[in-house]
Amino acid sequence: MKKLRSLYIGFENPIASSEVVAFRSAIAEKAGRKHILFHNHLDSNEYLYSYPRIQYKVVNQRPAIVCIEEGVDEIHHFFQKPNWDLMLYDRLYNVKVAKLQVNQFTMQVWETPFTYNLYRWHALNQENYTLFRNLTDDNARHELLERILTGNILSFAKGIGWTIDKEVKVKVNAIKKQRWLQLKDKKVLGFDIEFTTNVFLPNYIGLGKNVSIGFGIVKQKKTHK
Repeated sequence: MKKLRSLYIGFENPIASSEVVAFRSAIAEKAGRKHILFHNHLDSNEYLYSYPRIQYKVVNQRPAIVCIEEGVDEIHHFFQKPNWDLMLYDRLYNVKVAKLQVNQFTMQVWETPFTYNLYRWHALNQENYTLFRNLTDDNARHELLERILTGNILSFAKGIGWTIDKEVKVKVNAIKKQRWLQLKDKKVLGFDIEFTTNVFLPNYIGLGKNVSIGFGIVKQKKTHK
């Protein structure tokens, strides 16, 4: 059984999803580039290829930072600064914290499934994109996405040091939205989906590619009795 420390920081003033990269860069610069978990760059050409401990999101049009494990300890390098104001491209962004939530989750695989929404999911590499485009049957497309999402969940588990010793079950209930999303200087196909799985996933953690800059945001769907 794995315990996962998490810190969610929500901010008051809105930004656009296209500003997440600038938001991350400005936070990392303010905290100090020597603190690698803020940006995951070992040097100009080498990256830290592990599940990101500090992730930058846009939730309800407002920026948020999700810290897990060591990231919870590292975030103080930013907040200890006397001035939190950031430059996002050519505009000044005033940092005001609206929500601060600390959690310790027990990571488990359950008998009964949970239902989640997954937003801005960057699921497909070049090979899978070609395969997805060539599939004309919705069931086949769902099955492909289910295999990819299962892999994403297992990668997340491995990335936080959690060994899953039970079968992971994933079902894509609906592809709610499919659209092109801006990723730095290119566009990638992104999905908003609803899915069920027997794996407990904390709200706002990232699944898939580029989770450190606002892709693949998980939100558990509330069930109404």
